[in-house]
Amino acid sequence: MTAKILVSACLMGHSVRYDGASKPLIHPAIDRWREEGRLVTICPEMSAGMPVPRPPAEIASGMSGVDVLNGEAIVVENTGRDVTGEFLDAAENALALARETDCRFALLIDGSPSCGSGFVYDGTFSGARHAGQGVTAALLIKNGIEVYSDREIEALVARIDGRREPR
Repeated sequence: MTAKILVSACLMGHSVRYDGASKPLIHPAIDRWREEGRLVTICPEMSAGMPVPRPPAEIASGMSGVDVLNGEAIVVENTGRDVTGEFLDAAENALALARETDCRFALLIDGSPSCGSGFVYDGTFSGARHAGQGVTAALLIKNGIEVYSDREIEALVARIDGRREPR
């Protein structure tokens, strides 16, 4: 069975980021996986009905997606609006899609309050970041899906090609 990969829509060139931009990830493996039918694309925020563009959002108080899942942190826009519910819905939508399509892996854009897996911003909207996961990444990991950031594509290639043990 061919391993499927849930991938952030912005990495696939879709203009879905909060600012209406994309962050295409150009790599030979992306082209190969696309041809093999392995890629399942989602923008968690858009799946939850959030518009593009939208105000930037961060997990408040230097917390992480794990804290949001545990009810110990919130996600806020730079306007001060609490969007925790939307981000929780987004994470659930991504998990449901991953399950429906048998994704064992996820390739997500780092830094996002949804998709970050190595770092997220600290909630001050100052550009400061810290180690942690976004809400979607945390939920996927909690449910056994191996999550890789866009900066870890070589590790994902090695894992899928059988040159690396599971995390």
